[in-house]
Amino acid sequence: MKKILLVLLFGSLLTACSSNVKLTDVPIEDRSGSNPGNSANAASSVSSLDARGIGGLNNAKTGPVGVSNIIYFDYDSFSVKAEFQSVLEAHARFIKADTTRRANIEGHTDERGGSEYNLALGQKRSDAVRRALAGLGVSEMQIEAVSYGKEKPAANGADESAFAKNRRAEITYR
Repeated sequence: MKKILLVLLFGSLLTACSSNVKLTDVPIEDRSGSNPGNSANAASSVSSLDARGIGGLNNAKTGPVGVSNIIYFDYDSFSVKAEFQSVLEAHARFIKADTTRRANIEGHTDERGGSEYNLALGQKRSDAVRRALAGLGVSEMQIEAVSYGKEKPAANGADESAFAKNRRAEITYR
């Protein structure tokens, strides 16, 4: 009787912890430049973002000099845009230059959506950056991807400018 109750209790715990957030859907990014409304707006919104994340000193805590540590994403997307390729390449060189160097990739979202959904989306964003760095030769042992969802906004506000600053992955060093 105890075994049956234990199995039922364990089963109910698993059911309570389950999620319906799909983590396997991979969006397709249009790189042809013919995406109406997004291409021009994406470039202008990223260029108008603050200078937060520019490394000033070349040490293990700040990253490569003069390179942003932030990768921005489109709404409801975890595709790394081609415009951030040079940022990723600079960080990959920086990480590979010292095998003891460790990087955290923190995934963030804007405030729209539920907490569970945003944590999953933030994780997919940090994983996308981690995979991009690994594709550039960075050891998986040197990078860790985590999600903060909407819990640590870079900008407060409920307008598109604030939302754009919050849809990001930040590369930090420890």
